[in-house]
Amino acid sequence: MIIKSLELENFRNYDSLHLNFDEGTNILYGNNAQGKTNVLEAIYVSATTKSHKGSKDKEIINFSKEEAHIRTFLSKGDIDYRVDMHLRKSKSKGIAVNGQKLKKAAQLLGLLNVVFFSPEDLSIIKNGPSGRRSFVDMELCQLDKYYLYNLNQYNKIINQRNKLLKDFYFNSDLKDTITIWDSQLVSYGKQIIEARVRFIDQLNSMIEQIHKNLSGGVETLKIIYEPDVSCEDFEHKISLNMDKDIKSKFTGVGPHRDDFAFLVNDIDIRKFGSQGQQRTAALSLKLAEIELVKQIAKDNPVLLLDDVLSELDSNRQNYLLNSIGDIQTIITCTGLDEFVNNRFEINKVFKVVDGTIEGGR
Repeated sequence: MIIKSLELENFRNYDSLHLNFDEGTNILYGNNAQGKTNVLEAIYVSATTKSHKGSKDKEIINFSKEEAHIRTFLSKGDIDYRVDMHLRKSKSKGIAVNGQKLKKAAQLLGLLNVVFFSPEDLSIIKNGPSGRRSFVDMELCQLDKYYLYNLNQYNKIINQRNKLLKDFYFNSDLKDTITIWDSQLVSYGKQIIEARVRFIDQLNSMIEQIHKNLSGGVETLKIIYEPDVSCEDFEHKISLNMDKDIKSKFTGVGPHRDDFAFLVNDIDIRKFGSQGQQRTAALSLKLAEIELVKQIAKDNPVLLLDDVLSELDSNRQNYLLNSIGDIQTIITCTGLDEFVNNRFEINKVFKVVDGTIEGGR
């Protein structure tokens, strides 16, 4: 899987941009706040239909414009694809592949698989559970269209249920209406839980050896899924929690409250791990994600590294770079010195200055 080129119009700080990428390692360098990450964000949107930052469409369109375009040209299995994405501030986005308009955004998922790694990901272990859930959801949505559908339906029902819980204060007759939504919530929620169980099992089958190599053979890493409710007791617990939900005006049980533990030598490093252990585990997680995409999609993902190498020590840098192999990689950084020192092959270099990009040598 290779991204050949990218075209942007009115996306973030780019009025117009055309980039041709090498199938190997591509570097975008420049000072902060010049637009390097915006290029990676555009690629991520082309793959997942969403911003990795959680930004809404209207927030990633140039401030002075009403719409933006992303055109991504890629090659997969000797077949060329063109993904056109039309972003509008006042309407939902339009997506077409090779000129054919997609009825639903979810139809795009799985065409282009990317693994995005940023400095924020290094804190995924020590930060709150929402970041860990987001990581799992982002990857599963790329690899499993059914998961995306179930997650979207679940979130819609949660939002509706929470609205009814808030309105209950003014109309106590809404209690029966709330329970009507519960059966659907449980149905979609169970499928989310089952998919997360499978995903964590698959990750664990790869992450143990990766982390052992990264730690010099002295540490073993295991991810533990901590569901808020099980499939078996979800229906009972949501019914049991009804009065509490009405009081708090919020749905208090379900997979939207799941968490994931990271055990290094059986110690929970969320609470008791050093920063070095947490960062090594986060790196192991991303490397395992790459291997999982290879296994499930039967193809290499495109790796997007957003200024992350400067956050890693030399040993972790070298391990990551040595693990890239034949994967197309697009890296942002503030300077080229760190890459020269690491002495790895760079195929194309672009300089980013205030929404313009030079080079491509």
